[in-house]
Amino acid sequence: MKVQYNRGFCVLLLMTVAMIFSACEQSDPPEPTEQFGRDGNIISFSGIDWMIKSNGQLQGPGPNFFSNREEDIFFDDNGYLHMRIAKDGDTWYSTEVVSVDTMGYGTYTFTVDGDFQGLPNNVVVGLFTWDTNTFYEQANSEVDIEFSKWGGPDDDPVLQYGVQPIAFSEYFAERVHKPVGSKELMNGVSTHSFQWTEEFIQWKSYLGASAIETNLRHEWTFDLNNPPRVKEEGNSASLPIIIPAPGSTTNARINFWTLPWVGFADDAPLEIVIRRFEYEPLP
Repeated sequence: MKVQYNRGFCVLLLMTVAMIFSACEQSDPPEPTEQFGRDGNIISFSGIDWMIKSNGQLQGPGPNFFSNREEDIFFDDNGYLHMRIAKDGDTWYSTEVVSVDTMGYGTYTFTVDGDFQGLPNNVVVGLFTWDTNTFYEQANSEVDIEFSKWGGPDDDPVLQYGVQPIAFSEYFAERVHKPVGSKELMNGVSTHSFQWTEEFIQWKSYLGASAIETNLRHEWTFDLNNPPRVKEEGNSASLPIIIPAPGSTTNARINFWTLPWVGFADDAPLEIVIRRFEYEPLP
């Protein structure tokens, strides 16, 4: 799989994800247009800085251990970011990167390339917003695009749009959408976006490397006509929320993680390659 992220006054982030289990043939990639590199647990990627999530303890989602090893988060010669799920000793590690810059209402676009239908059934690729400090008021300000079978069989849908809270207590089916017939987008190049506003969130998925309306295959809108829901976690509960608002510390995140562990054949690592992500804030 492959993905990528970019930024100017509006942060452009398209994304291409190339997985080691993808059999897709890739065309020659363009030359990188942004500086890239790593300094400790901070990476420079597509014009912005990202923090590598890792503290040596089990943490959500999952829970998982998250790796900061250079062999698990690294760049290739094109400036593309590689992220792995890999075993170190007897322990499996997932990976996650978090934008240092804060973000809010606007359009988030990801272009991906790979065999998403071939994901092991306990693996999740998450492209989302999050705010650690807004649990009570805004259910952590989380809007999601995810690829996962959620532990189901191989023929389960993989692409999912969602706005939290979804399943922290009871399951709120109206807050999640799995496009029917999305398998066409799961092998090769596709583009996925969400526009986040006070009044609605609209997701769109396109066949190919850009958001051209003639290539639009799926769309879904969640608006204020839906009922408010409460996020319950541990002994805490949020306010009733329809559309969460961004907070002052909301950022973009990309993660590659596992549900409760069932293992992979031959202990082989899995890998995604992230090319680009696009963020355009509302005026």
